Amino acid sequence: MASRAFPGRLVTTLLLLAVVALLFLAAIYRWQDRLLYIPDRAPVERLAVDGLRAWPSAQDFRGLVAEPAGTVRGTVVVFHGNAGHAGHRAFFAQALVPQGWRVILAEHPGYGPRGGAPGEASLVADAQATLARAHEAFAGPLLVVGESLGAAVAAGAAAGRRDIVAGLLLITPWDRLAHVASLHYPWLPVRWLLRDGYDSVAYLAGFGRPVVVAVAEHDRIVPARLGRALYAALEGPKRLLVIEGGGHNDWPERLDAAWWREALGAALDEAAR
Repeated sequence: MASRAFPGRLVTTLLLLAVVALLFLAAIYRWQDRLLYIPDRAPVERLAVDGLRAWPSAQDFRGLVAEPAGTVRGTVVVFHGNAGHAGHRAFFAQALVPQGWRVILAEHPGYGPRGGAPGEASLVADAQATLARAHEAFAGPLLVVGESLGAAVAAGAAAGRRDIVAGLLLITPWDRLAHVASLHYPWLPVRWLLRDGYDSVAYLAGFGRPVVVAVAEHDRIVPARLGRALYAALEGPKRLLVIEGGGHNDWPERLDAAWWREALGAALDEAAR
């Protein structure tokens, strides 16, 4: 009698485990945005400090702008990574404004003081609108910079507005988000679960504008090999830079004025050829 009951109990146990696994995967699918997007909410007045002002205005806020005192070489629009808000990226302005660049630290929907909810479609569409506004407002070349998640947003936005973009600098980028997710969650079927693909390879296919890819040598969040894979897939003018000794979060500390001149100059030099 006991031997007959055992197969039934085994089947019941396996069914329960399957149900638990399915419920777990469903929860991961539903709440995955909380793993990918880590916004920091803050009012405009907390962001617009230390030479940064709300752009285009505090009421119609798209980010922060800083301008050089003298001649302006052009405009750099920066799209930041998944954590914090635009005010945390003041180091871009501190590095580039002294070199004559106007710097716009773009803010994502759902971050800082902005309304909306993060998601690939909303971030890329909003970034394209930000580029259009910058192009309308300012003369000179328009360069686009993105870091980490912002690199994928920058790739999608620049590809959609290649008519106004002079060059693209991607820092610690990936080729496809699925490859990053598979690295950190190897026990999950991430390719089936991901709603947002952030496929920078697909975005930049046929882009035709110069692209500079900068990878951090010791990046453990987005390994350098993923940035190299993106670089290898690019057609057209491109440059690969390696931030020696840098990790995913400390790379800005490894850079000096000469590095930034080379990175932005690469895009402009290639564009002129």
